[in-house]
Amino acid sequence: MAYWLFKTEPGTFSWDDQLKAGGKGEEWSGVRNALAQKNMRAMKKGDLGFFYHSVQEKRIVGVVRVLNEIHPDSTDPTERWNCVDVEAVGPFPEPVTLGEIKSEPRLANMALVKYSRLSVQPVTAEEWDIVCAIGGYKPPR
Repeated sequence: MAYWLFKTEPGTFSWDDQLKAGGKGEEWSGVRNALAQKNMRAMKKGDLGFFYHSVQEKRIVGVVRVLNEIHPDSTDPTERWNCVDVEAVGPFPEPVTLGEIKSEPRLANMALVKYSRLSVQPVTAEEWDIVCAIGGYKPPR
């Protein structure tokens, strides 16, 4: 299993919106960056990702699971761009802020720190475990 981080502006699509999608999940659409697209092409069904609110909040608020691998983005009339479908797994008991991540030396090489504008990013297993511990997140059994 691989780990990822999905960034979204909460005024456009929030954690509450993701929760409302329920088990059918939601397209992670609108991604128009080649590297972010490459990251989505690498995703496999069952991979997990952090759900990150950008803009003013700048914090990880939940965990999502990849439901469907790469397919055409239904919001793209040019048919050039693709997306994956994700479903909510669970909220973070304590959202983890960008400031907390930047202050943790073991996360200094995390893509979120080094490439802050990239909307879909890889996360290493070690980074995943550290961030989950900071936020008190335990995967559902």
